[in-house]
Amino acid sequence: MNTSQILLGFKNPVLLARKLSQAYNQLRTSVDYNPNGINFISQDWDNLVILDACRYDLFKEINNIPGTLREVESRGAATPEFLRGNFHGRDLSDTVYVTTNPMLYRHRDEVDVKFHDVINLWSGDTWNKESQTVLPDVVTKEALQAVEQYPNKRLIVHYMQPHYPFIKSDTSFDKGHIGADSPNNLTTWMKILTGEVDVDRDQIWEAYADNLRMVLPNVEELVENISGKSVVTSDHGNMFAERSRPIPIREWGHPPGIWTDELVNVPWLEVQSNGDRREIKSGSSSTDSSTDTDTNVQDRLESLGYV
Repeated sequence: MNTSQILLGFKNPVLLARKLSQAYNQLRTSVDYNPNGINFISQDWDNLVILDACRYDLFKEINNIPGTLREVESRGAATPEFLRGNFHGRDLSDTVYVTTNPMLYRHRDEVDVKFHDVINLWSGDTWNKESQTVLPDVVTKEALQAVEQYPNKRLIVHYMQPHYPFIKSDTSFDKGHIGADSPNNLTTWMKILTGEVDVDRDQIWEAYADNLRMVLPNVEELVENISGKSVVTSDHGNMFAERSRPIPIREWGHPPGIWTDELVNVPWLEVQSNGDRREIKSGSSSTDSSTDTDTNVQDRLESLGYV
């Protein structure tokens, strides 16, 4: 923890308790991600569809995409951990990554990965200014175009939902930017955790579920119109006032280093192969080549609830 984090912890004891739990969990392992999670990249798939922050229990309840569903353990309680645990040190020149999440770009200096191409939907016209996110129908359209452009590559498609903003809800705490008006540099979930924002747990859970209901038809459209074996999964889950550990505070959001069931147990839905499996070939490799300024990246991250 740095000095600012320590001072913030003393001002907000619940945040100090979170930091202590994170430190305890991370000191027990020699890696900077959940060591008990599976390696997603090494599994058998042609298309890996990632739903950001999707819990297994909610997916099991709502999903109606046909396939074989099981529960797996992710290497991350947050996207950066997921990226480090699955991507770091890999030559994925046989893979194209279509993503709505700017975290790979933000952590490009610490996640050493070579993709054949990275398509950043959080940048440019695919970002929806009104909703302050990338809408799921746009992701499906762009992913299908990527398959046409790269017919012999594995495909990872990272949708933003059910991660907030909660698009169709009337909640206000998750809308707009958090950077300018958040005292003490608190993220959106941290404001709930510390009691700065008072929300009804059932209301926010339903808004989260509605985001999942919104994205699933678009995922189904994708897997029905793409060849090869598809898997639908998530990078991590989300907590809604369940007890953390080892310090049993009521946790919100998806802080790294808190490897509870709600955060690391995610769906793994294997969809029956659509047509023949694609012949996957390696090609040239590249890092994330986005030309966005760091200011623009930070703007996107703030809209998604990060500081």
